[in-house]
Amino acid sequence: MIDPASQAQLKAAIADCIGTDQGVLDALREEIQPLKSATRRIQPRATTSISLVGTDGGNNQLQFDPFLIQLVRVVDSSNNEYCLEAVSPTTPVQKLNQRQFDEDGTPKTALGEMMVFLGVDSLQALSHMIRPTDSGKPVSPSWVQVYRELVEWAILFKILDKDYGTDTLIICDGLLRSKVFAKELFQRLLQGMKERIDKQWSKSRRRVYLAGVAKHSKVLSRYRLAMALEGVLQTDYPAYVEVPREVEEKAYVWSEFARGDDRTGEGGEINKFVGGKMFLVKFGSHRRDPVWPIDIFVPQVSESQAILGSMLADAINGFPVPHYPRCLQKAHENAALVDFDFDILQDFIYEGVRSSLGGDAGTLDAFQLQDADPAQRRYG
Repeated sequence: MIDPASQAQLKAAIADCIGTDQGVLDALREEIQPLKSATRRIQPRATTSISLVGTDGGNNQLQFDPFLIQLVRVVDSSNNEYCLEAVSPTTPVQKLNQRQFDEDGTPKTALGEMMVFLGVDSLQALSHMIRPTDSGKPVSPSWVQVYRELVEWAILFKILDKDYGTDTLIICDGLLRSKVFAKELFQRLLQGMKERIDKQWSKSRRRVYLAGVAKHSKVLSRYRLAMALEGVLQTDYPAYVEVPREVEEKAYVWSEFARGDDRTGEGGEINKFVGGKMFLVKFGSHRRDPVWPIDIFVPQVSESQAILGSMLADAINGFPVPHYPRCLQKAHENAALVDFDFDILQDFIYEGVRSSLGGDAGTLDAFQLQDADPAQRRYG
């Protein structure tokens, strides 16, 4: 505990820092002030909305998992399951490559289909973050997260080719940006997504819209206080504002994560990572309702009013998080591994370990009876 004398000293030091850095806040207010006049009202629009969500490996805290097994599972808001597989950080990359194709080279998964479209035949060619060692095992355990993201992009690419009975808004969990693809493969994928969306209109006169919603954003974190002081999105109705690229670039350590095709034409570095244009959006009708960062697919920026209007109808009924797209919350509920599903997964791991131990399986049975976290007893 900090003693009173130290508290007074700390308070003075903090006040001195704030006084010295006052110019930083003034600069942020100056940068964000033009957005107040650019704020637009959202008009409701009726469109079918669906969401894609991948099960977050970080939320699957198994009590016993010596092999660090993670599930790669992707579902949508209607509880349609598009992928379910188990991988571990020591899974050989070549084995994963073989899962994507039949013996004759025909793709048998969404990831395999995306790889064929992009003209690559291995995961290491698809992403520079998946690099096998001489033993055939990946370099870093974090590659599983990269693999999960690649699968999510592949499934999004696949469902853009489905037949839709009505105009449909597809909402992704996260911004439409990625740094996991090698070279210019992400831009090639974005072009393929645009072609499939255009095909929906030319073939069946169906509008398919694409957007990504994030819970957090460097842009929103940097400018939140400045927006409140300048009254940006402090309206009594649902509203949105488009975020200029230069404002985005100032918020990211690596500015290329905010540089879209609209900035490439100005003579800068080619866009390799960005597929969306950021908007800050408030779906509620009160001044203090939450603001969400939303990426709209770059080719559809001119239709932002229609896209956000479609999202508004879904967000009004948001639960348990208010004023947040309901379909995205339903997809999260469907993707979460909890309760009975979680117990089944834990039992599968026990069975797998037991079968591999042979004559030592009895030791595992005794091990199961031990308290996995005896320190919890201190809480009664």
